[in-house]
Amino acid sequence: MRPVVSRWCLIIFIFLALSAVVLAAKPSSWDDSGSISGRIVDSRGGVIQQVTVTLRDQETGIEESVNTDSLGTFQFEALHPALYYLSTEKENFQSTVREIFLSPDENHEMDLTLQIDSQLIIHERVMVIGDASQVGEIPGSAHYIAQETLEKHKLAFDDIHQILRQVPGVNIQEEDGYGLRPNIGMRGTGTERSSKITLMEDGVLIAPAPYAAPAAYYFPITGRMEAIEVRKGSSQIKYGPRTNGGALNLISTSIPQDFNISGNLALGIDNTRKLHLNLGDSYKHFAWMAETYQIVTDGFKQLDGGGNTGFNVDDYLAKFRFQSEGSAAIYQELEIKLGKTQQLTYETYLGLTDVDFAENPFRRYRGSQQDVFRSDHEQYQARYFIVPTRNVDVTTVIYRNNFQRNWYKLQSVSGTSISKIFNNPESYSAQLAIVQGADSDPDALAVRANNREYYSQGIQTVLGLELDRGETQNSFELGFRYHKDQEDRFQHEDGFQMVNGSMVLTSQGTLASQANRIGDATAWALFIQDKIERGRWTLSPGFRYENIDLLRTDFSKSDPERLTPTRSRKSGVEIFIPGLGANFEVTPTFGLFGGLHKGFAPPGPGSNKDTEAEKSLNYEFGFRLESQPVSLQVTGFFNDYANLLGADSLAAGGTGEGDLFNGGQVQVVGLEASGSSHLGERLGSSFRIPARFAYTFTDGKFKNSFESQFEPWGTVVAGDELPYLPRHQFNVSLGLEKTRWRLSGEANYVSRMRTKAGQGPIPGLEATDAYLVFNLSGEYDLRAEEKGTSLFLSVRNLTDQAYIVARRPAGARPGLPRTVMGGIRFRLGR
Repeated sequence: MRPVVSRWCLIIFIFLALSAVVLAAKPSSWDDSGSISGRIVDSRGGVIQQVTVTLRDQETGIEESVNTDSLGTFQFEALHPALYYLSTEKENFQSTVREIFLSPDENHEMDLTLQIDSQLIIHERVMVIGDASQVGEIPGSAHYIAQETLEKHKLAFDDIHQILRQVPGVNIQEEDGYGLRPNIGMRGTGTERSSKITLMEDGVLIAPAPYAAPAAYYFPITGRMEAIEVRKGSSQIKYGPRTNGGALNLISTSIPQDFNISGNLALGIDNTRKLHLNLGDSYKHFAWMAETYQIVTDGFKQLDGGGNTGFNVDDYLAKFRFQSEGSAAIYQELEIKLGKTQQLTYETYLGLTDVDFAENPFRRYRGSQQDVFRSDHEQYQARYFIVPTRNVDVTTVIYRNNFQRNWYKLQSVSGTSISKIFNNPESYSAQLAIVQGADSDPDALAVRANNREYYSQGIQTVLGLELDRGETQNSFELGFRYHKDQEDRFQHEDGFQMVNGSMVLTSQGTLASQANRIGDATAWALFIQDKIERGRWTLSPGFRYENIDLLRTDFSKSDPERLTPTRSRKSGVEIFIPGLGANFEVTPTFGLFGGLHKGFAPPGPGSNKDTEAEKSLNYEFGFRLESQPVSLQVTGFFNDYANLLGADSLAAGGTGEGDLFNGGQVQVVGLEASGSSHLGERLGSSFRIPARFAYTFTDGKFKNSFESQFEPWGTVVAGDELPYLPRHQFNVSLGLEKTRWRLSGEANYVSRMRTKAGQGPIPGLEATDAYLVFNLSGEYDLRAEEKGTSLFLSVRNLTDQAYIVARRPAGARPGLPRTVMGGIRFRLGR
């Protein structure tokens, strides 16, 4: 037994000896007997629960996080003496950082007061997403184009179509090459004048008459925006009235925190000139900002006989804000926003025959020499924000938009509409010859003054309520909107004769002789939504209620004074729109999301008794990966329409009467994928190499057969594919950046589209072209120490591809040819 005892004694001896050596060598900094604790309150002294408090050891870099309890307290124990940084994070509050040097055996106690982050709350209440960091928290498909990304696209004509190429699930039909009157849809809704989506600026409906006449003949100037938000899926029900596809929100330039002057000057081909200037400042209780955006070009199309085919846009915006101190017991602010936009465009609905397109895709016929679009838009907003208690806030906006436009353009030739002529040019060769410049009889060319006035006004308010119950956090939003809008059509038609290639006025139409009517809409809307966060789950149930009254008043076309209505038609819609979204955080970098909601789009004034509202059930499921330097989002969606609506408009190749047509049952299925990465980090390169992509697959089909007077549908057979819905869309970009310079290349691919409903091989005269277009841009900072002044150059359609983007309203229309623009961007201020 002695050898065994001796061995155990030796082992114990060695263990005790080593322990003594370690204890003797241990520095005093190893004395883990200190602590840091505290209490977190708001500006009124009320405790704040569920604040994430993070403590970082500056020597080791080790971090530890805890949440405050029901008393607002937190504690870190067993700390060794060192320099620590303590930071806080809580939704709707400003983050704070404290530096703490902990002495040996010290028990450091502290009280922290957090200030309300008013601008963040306002963003959540009036914005679709809020900011880029919140995309991953949304239980549904969402995309945020931040200012840095947006600036890279705002080097040429600031075309919203080109900017939205990077967002999957967005369907685009180009028309004029510049994006002045965009055609945007989402998930197969239809694109005509962006009338099937909810369109907003700063969270306020911005279409000319969102309920009565939503076709976007006015669209906010993208060049003055600082961010763009797109939300699809179940959580979009907050932003009605249209919930089938999605919501698009353009965020205007914010008032700067300090004095700032910024802008850019640019010159380009076709005698293009652009100016964008912004200046503003903030004080203790007052802030202001003034901005102008102006662009003019002679246009890229070539009018037979000569003439301007370009446009001129002048846009002005001003903001004023009055606010209390951030530490005030009840924080309040009032912001006034005033805007005015004027546009003069020498644009036409006339396209080309395929034969002429092949010879010169940028030709314009003599029959369009009188065509011109004029518009004037005024915007007034007042937004009041108050935080009466720590967990309650109220945002109220009063708004008014006035819009007047007159598109004076060729309507028909010898009694035949221009859409019919170009749908069958062989049968209407005589009319086509006149359009091309052949002599005609007096009044052979009818040019219509599509004169319309709109207003849109209302008040909307959103109440936010934050409730924390243990591990469950609830973020309630209760919203209300009262809205009125109107479209007033007062149109006439003039007669012209083509003489030696020039159009000569031969008769002047009587005012109101082509359209004399008013469409009114009044809507009450309510929504309730709750974002429930518990553990790794986020649920977002909610519903929307819409009560809409519609009125169309017709007057005789021989009664320009509108003394007596000839007919009044009233209708109404009342609907509940429920939705549920869910997000599950599988890991801190990977999450699943899905949702189900009811889609809805109201009919317009003058709908007959057979016209139904557009309704659908919409489903989506997807996943997100956010793992630096890689992000990825993939979504599958299925929209099941009980009824799809089509509108008879000139832009769609119809008569322009605005009548609505039931499309019956439609199913749209698709896949969206987008991602980005910084390849420089992964490749170990000294260059920054940002890369991103977006892909959309969409398949939309009618599920029943019917006859329709809506020109793009016509005779529909079950299984027919929807028109103007590309099956494949792909966008990819790759950049190369150093400290002072940046290069970026981009490619856009869009597959061939039908221009009329059908199935099987697409007839040549009923299809657009598939196209692949490359863009290139670069920027160089003139000063190395800071980004203040830079030179830029951009080239769109680098290879100068010629392709057909549309066949409506009348004939083949080209995309933008190779376009070069360069200039200087500057920023001055504190």
